[in-house]
Amino acid sequence: MKLLLLEVAFVLVFLAGVALVFVPAALIIGGLLGVVAVERVSVRRPLAPVSELRGRRSAA
Repeated sequence: MKLLLLEVAFVLVFLAGVALVFVPAALIIGGLLGVVAVERVSVRRPLAPVSELRGRRSAA
């Protein structure tokens, strides 16, 4: 957890430094890093078994 907080703090300080030079670049980089963060979290989630997905479709 401490490593995650350190990583977030580093990224925020980096984005603040970029924003001091060129704000649109900081917005673009922040958006890209947001996508990367969402992808990292989605990779960690376990996938539902196929049989469970078929059961949901037939029940609907």
